Amino acid sequence: MTEPVGRLGSVALDCKDPRALAAFWAAILGRQTSIETDDFCAVDLGAPLLVTVRVPDHQPPTWPGGTPKQFHLDVAVTDLDRAERRALAAGATKATDQPNPDRWRVLLDPAGHPFCLTTLIPA
Repeated sequence: MTEPVGRLGSVALDCKDPRALAAFWAAILGRQTSIETDDFCAVDLGAPLLVTVRVPDHQPPTWPGGTPKQFHLDVAVTDLDRAERRALAAGATKATDQPNPDRWRVLLDPAGHPFCLTTLIPA
């Protein structure tokens, strides 16, 4: 193993409204926003941070086709139905395409980023 250059400090999501997107992810993950400005917010996950960054011309990715999604977040849960209800209540929308709804659910955050709720990863 080589000496690391550093550690992953954050995962950043581009969006039009960093405050709203940070509030959404803080609610979904049961965490707090630790930094909050009009252009940049950080949800404290311990390590790394989940940050939201204002990009004025941000266009949400489309999934499963069209504009590449770039990446997505998987949220480990024990009860898919309950987790889906809570995510929808927090502002998520359900994606039309659900490849394996018994094992994971594809949702979109308020800025249009796809994410999955899954029982495939230990919660």
